[in-house]
Amino acid sequence: MKKILLSFLGSLICSIGFSQKQTDRKIIIITFDGYRWEDVFKGPDSIKLVTSLKGKKDSAQQMKEFWGKSNIERRQKLMPFLWETIAVKGQVYGNRELDSKVNVKNNYWFSYPGYNEIFTGYPDTTINSNDYPANPNVTLLEFLNQQPAYKNKVASYASWAAFTRILNKERSGIPVNAGFTNVEGKNLTDNERLINQQQHLLPKVFGPNERHDAVTYFLAKEYLKREHPKVLHISFIETDAYAHRDLYDMYLASGRNNDKMIEDVWTYIQNDPFYKDQTTLFIATDHGRGDNAIDNWTHHNSKTPGSDQVWFAVMGPYTKPLGEIQNQQVYQYQYAKTMAALLGVNFITPQPVGPEIKTVIDAN
Repeated sequence: MKKILLSFLGSLICSIGFSQKQTDRKIIIITFDGYRWEDVFKGPDSIKLVTSLKGKKDSAQQMKEFWGKSNIERRQKLMPFLWETIAVKGQVYGNRELDSKVNVKNNYWFSYPGYNEIFTGYPDTTINSNDYPANPNVTLLEFLNQQPAYKNKVASYASWAAFTRILNKERSGIPVNAGFTNVEGKNLTDNERLINQQQHLLPKVFGPNERHDAVTYFLAKEYLKREHPKVLHISFIETDAYAHRDLYDMYLASGRNNDKMIEDVWTYIQNDPFYKDQTTLFIATDHGRGDNAIDNWTHHNSKTPGSDQVWFAVMGPYTKPLGEIQNQQVYQYQYAKTMAALLGVNFITPQPVGPEIKTVIDAN
């Protein structure tokens, strides 16, 4: 299988031409885990928020931080960068109250199948477990790493250790730093060495395979500064981890912190000539969650209504600033080909790939 895939990828290298303009294009892909569209577009849910803060000493302060008179005010408090910058300069999909629908295509509605769908454009029915072994499908990251313009310029930093399997680190040859794994190499920065040590001194509050998002983010940012990859994936986990523990206030805090990290990376790339005005930011989530106020919001699977409902956002020089999208149905399996098109690349694999989302691509 490995030889077949390498042969297939190799044959594509000769068939894909890149203009100088296209080879300058970059993308940063950021994935949240299990972050509901309801919270993104409507802000915190009052019942869940009050319930989660009951009896806590700082409940009044947290209520003030998260709550507002309207959905617009609440969502801006929760994710100010998304709503004040991305929604103005880019596009945001998934507000079902505006008939903007984004759904997963896979049958399972949890993480490994979701991430496979995001990165391969192929909702593989055989991938039916988070414990599934190394992904047999070619991901967009692996494909790009085989193209001359992106060779050795692709990397992934993830809070969840499973990404070494999801992105098939061994076969793909791309750097995948996931879970509580140290960054290795001869040219590490002082910050990387420090964060390597710090991550092992933090409590493993989510278990041995899920590290804190701040650790993942700052390691990724150091790599961005040191290596200048053209394609960088950063994956967060805390929203899902806190949701499974029915800690809605911490779930919201994690979403807001992730928004701050996204703002930070965007500020950095807009001040680096290598990235400025050449880089797309693509943000997505792998699955939804239950849509009831209390009893099933912590869950997600094919038996939990709402778990197939997701959202995504995109901003960059090759996407028109259309803001909140209305009256459109798109699917998660369309992301891979869309992200490739933003780089000027046609993503082709042995498996069928979902079509690109035309409204994301600025033909001009």
